[in-house]
Amino acid sequence: MAEQEENTKSGGGKGMIIVLIALVVILLLAVIGGGYFLFSQMNNKDASSSEMQSEQKVMKADSSGEKATYQASINDLVLNITNAKGREKLMKLSFTIKSSEESIASVIDANKAEIVDLVIAQISARSSEELLTVGGKALLKEELMEEINSIVNEATSDDSDIKRNSIKKLFFTAFVIK
Repeated sequence: MAEQEENTKSGGGKGMIIVLIALVVILLLAVIGGGYFLFSQMNNKDASSSEMQSEQKVMKADSSGEKATYQASINDLVLNITNAKGREKLMKLSFTIKSSEESIASVIDANKAEIVDLVIAQISARSSEELLTVGGKALLKEELMEEINSIVNEATSDDSDIKRNSIKKLFFTAFVIK
């Protein structure tokens, strides 16, 4: 009888330790999950605010005396494209426009619908295989830059202070096809 009581007491202690370890593990998982959730929510807010606005950044002038350049961004466009076999794929595209005009960000923002429509038309005219090549990307850059310049020229035709063809470069900041 005395032996049975010792076995039940020692067995009960081991069971209690296992329960405590399980509770600690569950608590740690809950804390890690909550932290991940909060972190991902903060990143989603940052991403959505950057999608809604064009950003303007001033790059410092070189010591060689070049004028300052200004940038405007169009972020996180999600587009449908097809491959050579006719299968649909998704593309995520972001790009930055470099210009000599200080007001480029406001001009781009005011004409964003036209520019996005232009990008959709240009991307739709190409296959995913073409867009994945270096030459295809370079050709797309050139054509987008020319077409966006024409949209900006048309939008600023009333303002004689703004130079025509002020967009100098276009940089892809995200180019993902899946």
